[in-house]
Amino acid sequence: MITLTSAENALKEVYLGVLANQLNVAANPLLAQIKRSTNHINGKEVRLAAPIGISGGIGAGDEDGELPTAKGTTYAKFVAELKNLYGKIEISDKALRATQNNANSFVNLLNDEMERLIESSNFNLGRMLFGDGTGKIVKIDSSTPANNCINIDGSVKDVVEGMILEHSSGYKYTVTGVDRTNNYVYTAEDNYSSANLSSGDFLYVQGSKDKEITGIEGIFENTSLYGLTKADNKWLNPYKVSTTVYISDSTIQTMLDYLEDTCGSNINYIATTKAIRRLYQDYLGAYRRNIDVTELKGGFKTITYNGIPVVGDRFVNDDTMYFLNTNDFTMYEMCDWKWLEDESGRILKQVPNYPVYQATLVKYAELVCEKPAGQGKYSKVAKTLTADNNT
Repeated sequence: MITLTSAENALKEVYLGVLANQLNVAANPLLAQIKRSTNHINGKEVRLAAPIGISGGIGAGDEDGELPTAKGTTYAKFVAELKNLYGKIEISDKALRATQNNANSFVNLLNDEMERLIESSNFNLGRMLFGDGTGKIVKIDSSTPANNCINIDGSVKDVVEGMILEHSSGYKYTVTGVDRTNNYVYTAEDNYSSANLSSGDFLYVQGSKDKEITGIEGIFENTSLYGLTKADNKWLNPYKVSTTVYISDSTIQTMLDYLEDTCGSNINYIATTKAIRRLYQDYLGAYRRNIDVTELKGGFKTITYNGIPVVGDRFVNDDTMYFLNTNDFTMYEMCDWKWLEDESGRILKQVPNYPVYQATLVKYAELVCEKPAGQGKYSKVAKTLTADNNT
């Protein structure tokens, strides 16, 4: 007979390993390339020394002259709080009892819950990976939404039905539909009744404001990083080009050359939008270039530039192309994904006053880039090919 204990044992012994692998490797192509580590964890924080530049104890001199002054490598102290990442499943008491005498039905029930957990977790991990850590999802364009509709300024790529968004006032909106042509978000709540939305305001993932991992956009655009301000530490600033560029081999190579010459950075991953990746494929076809394809860790396939994967990711901002050295990134974690347990080791707990049980998957982690200056970004890649592309 299937019992609550049977369900818990299955979650711990059968599904946990599969879930962890899916979330660590299969969630996103970039995430799969980033190393993980439990080193440098101090309490609730990541603390590590990041090298700045090179050792100064080198030089030339006379045959019998004074030797160069010793000067070791300078280090900066990075301090970053581990972020709390959660995923939840819910099983009703009725569903559990309906399968207690049928093992196959019970397995199907758990499989369905796991698939939904993986789907939603992969979406949010991918979104956070390219975010800025603030949890911002959309920017409101109009303060007078109608028919449970919020007008959005910019893309709605980070929104999907079922998400719960939160305004800074604390008012929450459950997403029931997304119009990706007109950039509208439809909600279950009447927006007029909240009377707190203003043009220019942001909506965040519920409870996540300023609590997400420091993603790629945060490394480029945040004014401070790992406890240090960029204004006082110029070496923290990645290289950014905000003027319009047209996609070509020369455009890509220009960025690679700059990062190699100025920072000694060997870029091994290019992340962009799928539209820009298609544009690069058009460029290669127009000039009769071979389109090479590679398979990345995690089973992801993509085209390449001189062996460097050019990956189209739904969560990269429009018109943007990132040039990354994944060897500079580490996902520091207190532990791998675990089920949240109470003192008795139980992971399935009844929701007070409801006939349902919930289990929570948890991981405490933070993404750290030890060499921000070694990364590059084009923020205005033109959406068309021009005659300039034959250079």
